[in-house]
Amino acid sequence: MNGDRQPYDLAVIGAGINGCGIARDAAGRGLKVCLIEQGDIASATSQWSSKMVHGGLRYLEHYEFRLVRESLQEREVMLRIAPHLVRPAEFIVPHDASMRPAWMVRAGLFLYDHIGGRISLPGSRTVPFPDARYSAGLKPVFPRGFFYSDTRVDDARLTLANAVSAREQGADVRVHTRLLRGAREGGTWRLLLADADTGIESLVEARGVVNAAGPWVKQVLNDALNVQIDATVRLVKGSHIVVPRVHAGEHTYLLQNADRRVIFVIPYEERFTLIGTTDVAIHKLDDAASISPAETDYLIGAVNRYLQAPIRREDIVWSYAGVRPLYDDGQSDPSSITRDYVLKVDAPGGELPLLSVFGGKLTTYRKLAEHAMAELAPYYPGLRDPWTATQVLPGGAGCAAAELQATLAALQAQHERLPAGFVAQVFRRHGDRTARVLGKATSVDQLGECVGSGDHLLCEAEVDFCIREEWARTAEDILWRRTKLGLHLDAPARAHAAAVCKRLGLRA
Repeated sequence: MNGDRQPYDLAVIGAGINGCGIARDAAGRGLKVCLIEQGDIASATSQWSSKMVHGGLRYLEHYEFRLVRESLQEREVMLRIAPHLVRPAEFIVPHDASMRPAWMVRAGLFLYDHIGGRISLPGSRTVPFPDARYSAGLKPVFPRGFFYSDTRVDDARLTLANAVSAREQGADVRVHTRLLRGAREGGTWRLLLADADTGIESLVEARGVVNAAGPWVKQVLNDALNVQIDATVRLVKGSHIVVPRVHAGEHTYLLQNADRRVIFVIPYEERFTLIGTTDVAIHKLDDAASISPAETDYLIGAVNRYLQAPIRREDIVWSYAGVRPLYDDGQSDPSSITRDYVLKVDAPGGELPLLSVFGGKLTTYRKLAEHAMAELAPYYPGLRDPWTATQVLPGGAGCAAAELQATLAALQAQHERLPAGFVAQVFRRHGDRTARVLGKATSVDQLGECVGSGDHLLCEAEVDFCIREEWARTAEDILWRRTKLGLHLDAPARAHAAAVCKRLGLRA
C-alpha cells in the first residue's frame, strides 16, 4: 500500500461542480488540497443538468428569494470568469389565458430583472404574437410571449475548468479513485483510497475533509467515514430528451405545463433541441439510470401542447437522466424541494473538520465554495482572502463578449487551412487553450486520424490534449464530457472514435 508522506490540508471527496469549486477556492487560498473522484470529473449529476446558468425564475413561486438573488448575482460573475462556456441566451414564455395570469408573469419577470441588482443582460418585455422570430415553431394560438434573459452553459466543461484551475493552484487531482474508508486517527484524517482500475490502495492524510459526493453524500458519511449528522438528502430524478431542431433561432422556450411545472425547449449543439426536465422522487440511485417511458411521454405531451409540428418517440436521438441530491426540507412535492444548499460541519473537539455539502445547483457552485471556505476558516488560521469572483477560469482569457469574435477570428486566421467551423467548435470547448489543442497544424491531416465530418470532427490532437491536460481515461470521457461529439456521430462513427481512443491508450 502506498502512502503520502506529506499530509494535505484538505481532502475533497467528489469532483462534481461543488467539489471542483471548493478544491479550486481552497487551493487558491494557500491550502494543500487533494481532490478525489471515484469516476471521471463531472461524471454524475454535474453533466446531467439542463445546461443553464440561471436565476431560477420558477423558484420565485416558492419564495426562494435568497437563492434567486444569489443565483442572478452569480450569473453575472460566471459571464465574467467563464465567457467561453457561459453564453447569454434569450428566453421566451408563450402565454394564453389558461396559464398563470399575465400580471403574475409580468410581476415575476420584473422581480427577476431587479432582485439580483445590476445586470448586464437585456431586461424582460412582452412580445406580441405572431412574431416572425420569437414564435417560430409554435402553434398560432398564443396571443403573446414574454421575453427575458438568462445564460446557457456546457456543464461538464465548466466543472472541468474548475478542476484544471484547482490543479494550476497546486491541487492534487485524482480521478478513478475510490474512498474505501476514513477516520480521525492520531491527530489527522486518515483516508484509505483505491485506484478504481488497478485496485492498488493508498493512504492519504489530511487536516480536514470536504464531503462533496453529491448523491453519495450520506453513503460517504455513514459507510466510509462512520459519521452521523442531522441532515438527509432527497434524491430527485431529472430526465431530458434530445430531438432534431424544433424551431428556428437561438432562443429558448419556457413552457408552462398543465401541472404548473415548466419545461425548457433549448437549442442544443446547433442541429438539436434539448427538452426537459422532469422531477421524480426516487429512493435509490439505480432508479435514475435512464429516462422512463412515463417521463418520455410526459415531456412529449408537454411540448406538443405548444409545437406546430409535434414530436414523436421516434424523433428522439438521445436522452439522459440524472439525480439531483437535494437537501431534505420536508416538502412532499419534488418540484417544491429547495434547490438551495446546506453545509454541515462536524468537528468534535474543535479540530479535524468534516464539511458535508447537501443540495445546491450548478449556478451557485462558486458561492457555495466561498461559503464552505468561510465555514472552514476557523480551522485554518491565515487563510487567504476570497479570490474566485475575479479570476478567469482556464480557457476564458480573451473570450469576454467584446473580445470573443476577435479571438476566434485570430485563431481561424492562424489555422486558415483548417475548416473555420471546426476551429470554432474546438474554441467553444477550449477557449483560449485552443491553440494548445491544434498546435501548429495547417491542415486536418496534421491533426492525426479524425472521425466525423464537416465542422464536427474528433481528431487525435484533441484526444491527446484531453488525455494530457484533462484526465480523460475512456472513450466516453471524450465523446460525452470533454466534447459532445457522441451526439453528432452515428453508431459506426462512434465505434471508430472509440477505436482511435483505444489506440491512444484509453479504454473503450
